[in-house]
Amino acid sequence: MGIVIRQSIRGSIVNYIGAFVGFLTTMFVVTRFVAPEDIGLVNVMLSVAMLFSALVQMGTSSSIMRFFPYFKNKEKNHNGFFFYIVALPFVGCLIFIPLYLLLKEPIVAFFGKESELFTAYFYWVIPLIVFLAYWSVFETYSNANMRIVIPKTAREVIIRLLLVTVYLLYGYHAINRDGFVSLFVIAHGIAMLIMLFYISRIAPVSLRHDNSFVKKSLRKEISSYTLILMLGTMGSTILSLLGVFIVSSELGFKFAGIYVIAVHMGTIVEIPARSITAISSPIAAAAFQKGDVNEANRLYKKVSLNQLIAGGLIFVLLWINIDSIFKIIPNGDVFSQGKWVVFFIGLARLVGMTLNFGEVLIRFSKYYRWTIFFTFVVATVGIGANYLLIPEFGIKGAAIATLTAVLLSYAFQQWIVFKKLKGNPYTKGTLKMILILLVLFGINYLLPTFNNVLIDIVFRSAIVGIIAVSAIYFGKVSEHMNEIIRGVFGKFKS
Repeated sequence: MGIVIRQSIRGSIVNYIGAFVGFLTTMFVVTRFVAPEDIGLVNVMLSVAMLFSALVQMGTSSSIMRFFPYFKNKEKNHNGFFFYIVALPFVGCLIFIPLYLLLKEPIVAFFGKESELFTAYFYWVIPLIVFLAYWSVFETYSNANMRIVIPKTAREVIIRLLLVTVYLLYGYHAINRDGFVSLFVIAHGIAMLIMLFYISRIAPVSLRHDNSFVKKSLRKEISSYTLILMLGTMGSTILSLLGVFIVSSELGFKFAGIYVIAVHMGTIVEIPARSITAISSPIAAAAFQKGDVNEANRLYKKVSLNQLIAGGLIFVLLWINIDSIFKIIPNGDVFSQGKWVVFFIGLARLVGMTLNFGEVLIRFSKYYRWTIFFTFVVATVGIGANYLLIPEFGIKGAAIATLTAVLLSYAFQQWIVFKKLKGNPYTKGTLKMILILLVLFGINYLLPTFNNVLIDIVFRSAIVGIIAVSAIYFGKVSEHMNEIIRGVFGKFKS
């Protein structure tokens, strides 16, 4: 677990820097300079591109983690592994981009009153699909090589700095809407090229390959796994994008923009999970390759608890300051309509980051076929819940629908992990941390409120933060977290 902690800490530092840049960008640049309907437009384009990029990858990103240990041999260029991870998405582009073009009319019609605006930029989604697909593949390949810091820097910092430049150019009328959309897409292309350059420095990127290395049995296993994971990934991608799609369709791009800003705020909760899961996944894959299910389950407990602690603290700090945050951001009275979206999405992210490593274990085990069943069942429930709740509760209904689908998804997933893999993520520390989070919410209501918003945020966060860290340390919730706390305070003492 040592390498997991070290790499995840480094990755989390980058994530938090990115989160800070993202917070400033989203809260003080986007909300001031970009109209809600334009926020909705580019995010709908991004969501459509993400959906098709999941298809274009044809399960490649998931296959990288599972099969890289079989190919790994740096002296032999990893036996042509890079060729395969580039070739499969290329084939996916040849299949699914024409499908996107064929489906132009129903895709455009789906967005109803906003169809004319989306039509104007329909073709810009195509390069965005390619950029997102290969960016994901290159990032996963870097993770498989136990290098997560630079990929995190590209995803969390560089892309945000590129986009804030685009937002400012648009806000100060240096470019029109056409320029805004085109530069938004190009920024993602630059991020993809950065990742390609980086992996060329840390791993072989030769397109040479030896067909004889991939024996018939391995080829059959890879093909089956890739097909299953492509379908499973598509289902989970649909689930993650449902809110934006249906809010755009039912309420328009303006409310989609408000919803997107709220979702970005709620997503801050899962920042630590991005690093821990990225560095833990290759270790889990190696454990399953060796048949060591017990080691994988031990890893699950540690990852789950540490992610609950980190994500839970962020969720508490975000929610206790939510009203103050909306008071200080530009046009906060407009975007505050998404307050409860922040709560339900944040809670959904907290549940997800606590339990999502179970999905990693299932993908790497012989039970990976179950992913198709539960992702599509949950996606169906999610679609139904969105169409049922959005007319009644607006954008808050979309967030409730997401939380409902997430709870159902992870309940079923945990049943598989418990029943088939004889594992579970729960420890005494899990219960202790849940109780601490509930107590922190209660303490917040006892604290005085200051008229000065900034003073209120600092005071409230400091008191709750000190109590939280003390409770985690003296309550011995997690030995790994205690090591981190001792290390931090040890530096101050020295």
